[in-house]
Amino acid sequence: WQPEVAGIPTRVSFEGHSMIGKLSKSPMLGQLLHFSFFWLLTSSSIFFFCINSSGDSTARIWTIPHGHCGSSVQNGPPNSVILKHFKGRTNEKSKDVTTLDWNGEGTLLATGSYDGHARIWSRDGELKSTLSKHKGPIFSLKWNKKGDCLLSGSVDKTAIVWDVRTGECKQQFEFHSAPALDVDWRNNVSFATCSTDNMIYVCKIGETRPVKAFAGHQGEVNAIKWDPTGSLLASCSDDMTAKLWSLKYDKYVYDFKEHQKEIYTIRWSPTGPGTNNPNQQLVLASASFDSTVKLWDVDIGRPLCSFDGHRLPVYAIAFSPNGEYLASGSVDQCMHIWSVKEGRIVKTYSGGGGIFEVCWNREGDKIAACFSNNTVCVVDFRM
Repeated sequence: WQPEVAGIPTRVSFEGHSMIGKLSKSPMLGQLLHFSFFWLLTSSSIFFFCINSSGDSTARIWTIPHGHCGSSVQNGPPNSVILKHFKGRTNEKSKDVTTLDWNGEGTLLATGSYDGHARIWSRDGELKSTLSKHKGPIFSLKWNKKGDCLLSGSVDKTAIVWDVRTGECKQQFEFHSAPALDVDWRNNVSFATCSTDNMIYVCKIGETRPVKAFAGHQGEVNAIKWDPTGSLLASCSDDMTAKLWSLKYDKYVYDFKEHQKEIYTIRWSPTGPGTNNPNQQLVLASASFDSTVKLWDVDIGRPLCSFDGHRLPVYAIAFSPNGEYLASGSVDQCMHIWSVKEGRIVKTYSGGGGIFEVCWNREGDKIAACFSNNTVCVVDFRM
């Protein structure tokens, strides 16, 4: 996302592509169509999305043109930079993009692929380096805040910290007994990993053994996230629970058991200590295949409320920058915007496919949603 962008045209038509999907109850600001899809969105100083699944082996950086809601596009469709993960004219499915992350400054983009390579790109699409050591697909990729290290987690059961300046492996961590599904930095030198082996490890650069090993989940651990201060680690699992962990204890601090099916993802609110909204309460959100999103009071370990508006599994959730709203996307083809304070839906957007990722811009007045029909939509949100 570009912070200065004030609006996006109502409808954008792409040469050689037909428009797919339609959003209701709100002006559609833009639709970006790609031939195949991987469901992932991220935000930076420009709008980026990667859609890939059926052998496209590319990622794209889109620069959204200026325009006001309801206006037409004078200069054609958004400009895009194609990041090809293959050479020649034939796409290589083994290079399909699986994950991505911008550095903190929004100047470098890292992508992870099914071929086990991580790649670092400039904003104009130049391949800066290829990081090769994993022996299986990379499922998670994160920059540290300082921007000098990149962390990757792979099906090969290992996590690797890369020296971004040299492109060399700084250290490989081989603690898991099964594929690593997610990784998350605690600070510039320590991080956590989770796996299908039900385990969570907290690691530190330079240490040959885990700082902490967290055992407690009875199913695959799908996602982990440190809170804004780096003092609490949240995790969610196929065992239908979300848990909170602290380095002070060997066992989980809280065990959240309200969901009835697998929990796919979790998100911390951008509120409380360590955020731009320090006077508001810190909460944790969890999204589940039971069609619900739940908010948790992490101070006392109790549920705050349950958002029950979806009819099918919920794959994506994202808090607005001020923490007042939560967007949720589901296989039911709906994206709901919830008032966190009131616990109710304030807006609903309907599309032509299941939604697998949602993302707010930095101003909190636009939301991008990634649909299963190869479409990414940017919609206007103003209360």
